[in-house]
Amino acid sequence: MPIKRPLKHALFLSLSLPILGALAGDRALHAQERPHLRELEGVVLSDDTGRPLAGVSVTLPALARTALTHGDGTFHLREVPPGAYTLRAELLGYALLELEVQVVGEGDRVILRMEPAPLNIDGFVVSAGVTERNQQEVLQSTNVLRGEELQRRLQETVAATLASEPGVTATSMGPAAARPVIRGLSGDRVLLLEDGVRVGDVSNSGADHATALDPASARRIEVVRGPASILYGANALGGVVNVIRDEIPTEVPHHVTGAVTVQGRSVNGALASNAQTQVGITDKIPLRVEIGGRTAGDLQTPAGPLENTDIGSWNAGVGTSYVGDDGHIGAAFRVYRNDYGIPGGFVGGHVNGVNIEMERYSSKLQGLYRFDNGPFASVEARGTYTWYRHQEIEPPDILGTLFRLQTLAGNVLARHDGWGPFTSGAVGVRAAREAFQFGGALFTPDSRRLSLAAFTFQEIQFDAFRVEAGLRYDWAEADPLEPDPDSDIGVVERRTFSAASGSLGFLFDATSSVTLGVNAARAFRTPDVNELYSEGPHLAAYAFEVGNPQLGTEIGTGVDAFVRFGGERFRGEATLFYNDISGYVYPRETGDTSRVRLPVFQFEGEDAVLQGWELGADWTPWSDLHFEGTAAAVRGTLSGTGEPLPLIPPIQGRLAVAWEPESWFVRGETVLAAEQDRLGEFETATDGYAIFEVAAGVRLTLGGRRHIITATVENLTDQEYRNHLSRVKEIMPEAGRGLSVTYRVVF
Repeated sequence: MPIKRPLKHALFLSLSLPILGALAGDRALHAQERPHLRELEGVVLSDDTGRPLAGVSVTLPALARTALTHGDGTFHLREVPPGAYTLRAELLGYALLELEVQVVGEGDRVILRMEPAPLNIDGFVVSAGVTERNQQEVLQSTNVLRGEELQRRLQETVAATLASEPGVTATSMGPAAARPVIRGLSGDRVLLLEDGVRVGDVSNSGADHATALDPASARRIEVVRGPASILYGANALGGVVNVIRDEIPTEVPHHVTGAVTVQGRSVNGALASNAQTQVGITDKIPLRVEIGGRTAGDLQTPAGPLENTDIGSWNAGVGTSYVGDDGHIGAAFRVYRNDYGIPGGFVGGHVNGVNIEMERYSSKLQGLYRFDNGPFASVEARGTYTWYRHQEIEPPDILGTLFRLQTLAGNVLARHDGWGPFTSGAVGVRAAREAFQFGGALFTPDSRRLSLAAFTFQEIQFDAFRVEAGLRYDWAEADPLEPDPDSDIGVVERRTFSAASGSLGFLFDATSSVTLGVNAARAFRTPDVNELYSEGPHLAAYAFEVGNPQLGTEIGTGVDAFVRFGGERFRGEATLFYNDISGYVYPRETGDTSRVRLPVFQFEGEDAVLQGWELGADWTPWSDLHFEGTAAAVRGTLSGTGEPLPLIPPIQGRLAVAWEPESWFVRGETVLAAEQDRLGEFETATDGYAIFEVAAGVRLTLGGRRHIITATVENLTDQEYRNHLSRVKEIMPEAGRGLSVTYRVVF
């Protein structure tokens, strides 16, 4: 693949970047004086060992300012007005710490001591909503991966990294082409975000399409399970995945900060590295630089190699901003390139598979202004432009299918701290324009899509009771640039869609340790241009796709009910959900074969119901010993016929036990799945399985820097098993036994 040479450079640069950043940062810092800055500075230590803690998120919620501790445990919060504040410190594996502090003058310094607490749910902060909240306080069901847990679960894709979380699975067509599934919904019904902004790729329109996201540089990954259209608009019927990198820095570091991550995996000979660094160019202007790359060979399984599944990718990004007393304004640019293989062996597919080359260039503008008084506490504006290309190369070197997508989008979000009975909330608007181009054998007309939206989200807080309500209105237009009244699939013409969404939720603190909640939401999705207008072979997906220009808007009405338990030693959550979707669009396999020997898939809209449950619990009988368990089930049914929906995951769960002293840990984990014999038309059943993994790691503080090394043996027994949502399960099972080693240093 042509990516291999640039990849070597990316891997080298990702390792050398911190050195260059340190040299530049030291020069910048010594070249300036900051005699008049008011700073709140301090150090975070482990309460039981007295050692400094790196990577702690230290926040002043009243000012919406956050800093991460360096390798020596120090942090600096700049431009803090005198006064009394609540200081919050959060780190996976430690209890949430909140401390009242007084800022009097320059150089105020505090010492924070955090107590170990191996899976601290309260320590997670979910930022995907209007306001940041502890996970225990979020009304919608959420998952958050960060810190050491994210490092331990890191895989080639975001979907694979999240696959063992409750309610989350993954579709796949080889290790590179994987997309998250939330409560049985995937593709265009699960919205992928990068720092709160839509990714702008075409991963939602084909099983062979990879997402343009590398999880290696993520600070954390947040998952919202269930309908979430109020804040995010269309495509969030199943939920939202938000990969948070903070590409546009909003704090000026006191000295050079950053992290380097290197990972190797034996099961496919993978090597990945990522480096990021942030430095203060002036006392008002930070600079963030990142570079990374990944290479991998064919996936090894107990039945042999899954051929043509190699990966070669690289990415780079730069971001800067101006940080003032009342807010910030900044910009970021990122490039992502990924060349990967799709295995062969299907009817109609090439024996040797198909190679896919994809690239994405994205630019972002972001500004935030905080008001001292007035109707709004802050106003945030974002603008994005993304250029994306995806081409599928068939042997020997023929262009099979071409996708191009240009996306221009902008949104404004205004937050308030209190309007009449509302204790907090927000109003917002969004506009977007997408331009699609198609080439090769896929006979889909070039099209554009316009969308406009306005929404409001409000909260009312009583002593132990909180109410959240939202309203949203969206308008969208799909416009084929070459209308065709005589197309074989029907009249191909401009279509307009509109939908109103709403949500209403209640959260009640029944006791100091028990929280009850219920959330109802109406979400929607407009059909994409492929579902409306496609007509032709899509060889990498091994399908002849036929659109339906008369498809209507999907409307989903969902209800969640949950109970959460939060104690010093035991925490848990149980959730029931029900999602009724009218006009559910899916590619129905007709049983026919096209002229090019591909199975014919016709997009149709039928009513469907998805319902299920999720369980999660963790128990810490004493400080170093930790037990964890999760389980989830979903059942999908076509309402009209009572037939099962295709591609619904089986009942799945996870059991884990860990011993986690301060400087090292060891962990054993079992992933279980039941048999799936409730099948859609033309589906094949899969057997249940149990796979085991063992992980161990060490934490070191050397030279003022935090070093973490994690080693994991995956599929310990080399069991042959098959993921029901894999498009290649009839050819090969999932990966066999393998060793994964990840090293990360924070400075």
